[in-house]
Amino acid sequence: MFILKRQDVEISSIQHPKRDQPMPVLHYQGQTFRLISIFKASQEEEARALWRELTDQRGKACVLLEEPERYSVWGKIRLEQAGTDTGGHSKAGIFVQASIMLLQAVYMDIEDFLGARQAALFEKDIAEVLQQKQFPKITSQEAVKALLIQNPQDTASLPPWQENHVIIFLQELHKLGKTYLGNAKFTYPALERLQDMQEGERSLFITWLNQSPMSKLWQ
Repeated sequence: MFILKRQDVEISSIQHPKRDQPMPVLHYQGQTFRLISIFKASQEEEARALWRELTDQRGKACVLLEEPERYSVWGKIRLEQAGTDTGGHSKAGIFVQASIMLLQAVYMDIEDFLGARQAALFEKDIAEVLQQKQFPKITSQEAVKALLIQNPQDTASLPPWQENHVIIFLQELHKLGKTYLGNAKFTYPALERLQDMQEGERSLFITWLNQSPMSKLWQ
């Protein structure tokens, strides 16, 4: 979206909605962006690659900030909603919504990088795992296919999973994602998909994730 210099922007901090620590934010032309990643001055190529991935491939509103000693990537947020807006959804419902977004993100990465055939095999594998573990409402591969194409924002149509289901799901999704994509680097762009959630709901899920057994997997 934007490639900016330090003099173009204002950087400040706000209280993190879920943690007792400040959160850096960047202001540009009335818009607010949160810090996503920092790169050394020697990592210009990596910084630009991440920025292009988020903007061109994933349609995110992002800033690439160029400074003499570093590069940083920032993603747009709605500041007025930070940490306060959960849309009235249940905690379990928010976790399921985030999980389906991660599923769709991993599936799209496999399809983009490995092709439709590998994506279809991944779909089959995840369906088999969820059926074996008797996940509610997952009785066939068609049920998983429906999850891959549905709008996760339509929370009324999400499966009625509980927190224990979400934990197992994220463990199995990580295992399959790593198997298909060759390493665990897929987790960052997958988590970036959660920017589509309302800020309060995303913060709730990320805080829970960081305190859960999956914190070492999804980071």
